[in-house]
Amino acid sequence: MKKIIFLISCFSFLFLSAQEQQVTINIDKIAFSANDQVTITVSNVDPTLWNTGQPDNIYIWAWSFDLNGAEAGDSPTNGSWNDSNALQQLTNNGNGTYGFTFTPSSLFGTTNISKIGFLLKADNGASTGSGDKKSQNLFLNLAINELTLAAPSNYLTVANSGTLINISATTNLTSDFTLKANGASVNTANGTKNYSFDYTLTSDVDFVLEANDGSRTISEFFNARLTPSSPVPSGMLDGINLDSNDNTKATLVLYAPNKSTVHVIGNFNNWQENAIFKMNKDTARDKFWIELTGLTPNTNHMYQYLVDSTIKVADPYSTTILDEFNDSSINATTYPNLPSYPTGSTNHAVTLLRTGDPDYSWQTTNFQPPAKTDLVIYELLIRDFDELHSFDAIKARLDYIQDLGANAIEFMPVSEFDGNKSWGYNPSFHMALDKYYGTPTAFKQFIDECHNRGIAVVLDVVYNHATGQNPFYRLWNTDNGGYGGQASVDNPFFNQTATHSYSVFNDFNHQSEATKSYVERTVKYWIEEYKIDGFRWDLTKGFTQLCTSSDENCTNEFKKDRVDVLKEYADYQWAMDSDFYIIFEHLGGIDEEKHWADYRANEGKGIMLWNNLNGIYNEATMGYHVNNQSNFSNVSYSVKGFDGPSAVSYMESHDEQRLMYKNLQFGNSNGGYSVKTANTALARIQTAGAFFFTVPGPKMIWQFGELGYEVDIDFNGRTGEKPIRWEYFSNPDRKAIYDTWSRLIYLKHKEPIFNTQNFSMDLGSTNGLKSIHLTLDSATGNDIKHITVLGNFGVTQQSIDTNFQEGGIWYDLMDETGNTTINGSTTSLSLAPGEFKVFGNNPSALSVNSFENDLNIQVYPNPATTSFQINKAIEVLLIYDITGKVVKTFKGSFAKGYSFNISNLPASIYLAKVSSSIENTTNFKIVKLN
Repeated sequence: MKKIIFLISCFSFLFLSAQEQQVTINIDKIAFSANDQVTITVSNVDPTLWNTGQPDNIYIWAWSFDLNGAEAGDSPTNGSWNDSNALQQLTNNGNGTYGFTFTPSSLFGTTNISKIGFLLKADNGASTGSGDKKSQNLFLNLAINELTLAAPSNYLTVANSGTLINISATTNLTSDFTLKANGASVNTANGTKNYSFDYTLTSDVDFVLEANDGSRTISEFFNARLTPSSPVPSGMLDGINLDSNDNTKATLVLYAPNKSTVHVIGNFNNWQENAIFKMNKDTARDKFWIELTGLTPNTNHMYQYLVDSTIKVADPYSTTILDEFNDSSINATTYPNLPSYPTGSTNHAVTLLRTGDPDYSWQTTNFQPPAKTDLVIYELLIRDFDELHSFDAIKARLDYIQDLGANAIEFMPVSEFDGNKSWGYNPSFHMALDKYYGTPTAFKQFIDECHNRGIAVVLDVVYNHATGQNPFYRLWNTDNGGYGGQASVDNPFFNQTATHSYSVFNDFNHQSEATKSYVERTVKYWIEEYKIDGFRWDLTKGFTQLCTSSDENCTNEFKKDRVDVLKEYADYQWAMDSDFYIIFEHLGGIDEEKHWADYRANEGKGIMLWNNLNGIYNEATMGYHVNNQSNFSNVSYSVKGFDGPSAVSYMESHDEQRLMYKNLQFGNSNGGYSVKTANTALARIQTAGAFFFTVPGPKMIWQFGELGYEVDIDFNGRTGEKPIRWEYFSNPDRKAIYDTWSRLIYLKHKEPIFNTQNFSMDLGSTNGLKSIHLTLDSATGNDIKHITVLGNFGVTQQSIDTNFQEGGIWYDLMDETGNTTINGSTTSLSLAPGEFKVFGNNPSALSVNSFENDLNIQVYPNPATTSFQINKAIEVLLIYDITGKVVKTFKGSFAKGYSFNISNLPASIYLAKVSSSIENTTNFKIVKLN
């Protein structure tokens, strides 16, 4: 590029005297440098006006500015103001003009010049004492050399060995060119403005092209790399591959089509691009790979991929990442010895790599997950369940969850997400555990303990989308590797725009083999590494490629491409674990859901679907029944349209308003009875449970629903932190929900009738009276063959038809003493508003064991899981195993209803001896369950 140098005249608007002349200057060059000879020609000047009478009495007085624009001083040959140097006298051209020829570097003794300032003056410019024998100030800008690289057109060239690479460039000033390859000069060209040279590529080269105009040297930097081609070693997966035989090695694999080079940078090479750490390329598979050697076992190695020398990303298959923005907010209690982010060395997420760490030693190796129909899932957000927000904290709460009767825990997403205090539906690294909840070891210990207690662990996973931090998004987007923009047309993982109407963040293309491979690789990791028992797949509606973001009808219609790909994912999970729970959050049409529910159901598999009944159950608890608005019969998988227990029904989830909130805000009333009254509203939650857990099929509870949690879901923003209310457990009215639900859940788990397919429901009345009837056709002996559930969701006292299936004595199964009965011939029963009853034609195995003795001891529940109670005050309790050995001793003064903890005893049958005085003793059996 050429620049035109403009002559700048600075006119003085202050008239000092008639002896200061305004002159005109011409220059013989449009552009010149410090080493170029320049002639200036002055016209419109009369030296005789300076009172000398000498027509040649005209001199140049000059000063310079350096390359930074600062004034650098006068010309050494200026002379003095009262006596100019003859070397700077102008030549009379004889035509009324005067000339002066000079070279700036000679005039000033330096090449560090960007601008020249000067004026014309008489030999003695101040003979009158006024200093006015001069012209106005004048300035000349020197040309600054510029180097333009014409070829190669990209700063990185990837080519085969032997390729001729043309290197051509131009300057606007005559220059001497030097081409350097890896620091050594390979070609020169002097005194030219145009450079061209053909270089034969035989190895990776870092080029520097220099141009010197005599004043300074300017440079362009560019690189050339040989096209790599080397197959990924057999057995290597994408991401990190540790060497089981050598913990000083690890092989890294990155899928990156249309990328030319990838280097590994990390704390082992000062985060600098280095040819030693350039990855091999398997051109046939579009994968880059490298075997790292010399690693130190049990050490925190950190790395990123530098792609095409421009974009730095963490490994998409990182199992732990370090975050420059959020790690400082994670405390040492949650994550001890968290490595520090390498601040100042790099930016963006960094992958943590460790070798030689011992494998976790699993203590529970024979876990059998509960049958689908028995599932009671406890959904929780770690952040809002315990103030320590860690896996360890939740593990310490397992007694609470287990005593409630939940046999599965579903975590909201725990894979790495943006920020710390999130719901987790903004995933960035699908295979990394988010450090805000704790270490991988802590998570494994939690799962191990859950399995020891018979509790399954289900993860909520988010494969519909990823945030801008996701490496596969950053490598192909319109934001030059940033977090914004949109996926570029060549992105092998993400759609440029969403193909469904529920899009958030960046939408995965699940018809792409690259995406399928990513999903399956990460799924495999969670199942194998953490022994996860199931996944709840978020937003499966988004897995189609056939719609647009503006067409909600299309998104909700049956989509075969979506059905097929989700079945493919299901097959992959079942190949990892044949008992794996697969749950979809689809909330769509029954036709498509039934395809999944029936898929491989004849093998005992089939996919489960979230079944949202929040609004309908809430209408019932609030007391509104007009137009069938409280008919929650879809709680039944058969009514919903499934052949088997495929509907995971829930009254609350993380996404739904809390039942108690609406009870208190909008509850119905009649006379002195008001659902808006706290105790009344809480009691009605118990009744809702009676018509929820007794219906065969899997169920889900949202955290603290069992205590009547009433904080608005939009408190502090929908996904913002919510108050943690453990004090509710000490409130008898709230604890009553927990106790009632616990009893119902234990009945569901232990009584075979709750797995029956023979049941009917009458839930659609306009007065709030509802009933359920179950029959176990295969019942024998003392089995419960019939159960009748009756409830009044109205706001007035009402009578309900019992419709008992047979005569005889019916037992109130919610009475833990087993003493409350009713005659089966009873045709109707009066129920207070919000009251319910659960009757069985036989007492439950969970009812108390009563003994004929002077103490009239009753024990409940029996069988027990973690504790049992006795209906009398006692002083001594001894528990013996089947060999007669005392395994537990309680001595003291224990009040009626004291809870005796036996959680540390293995599942078995025990003999207990109890006494209230030294003379009065009795024995009984206690059954301890897992």
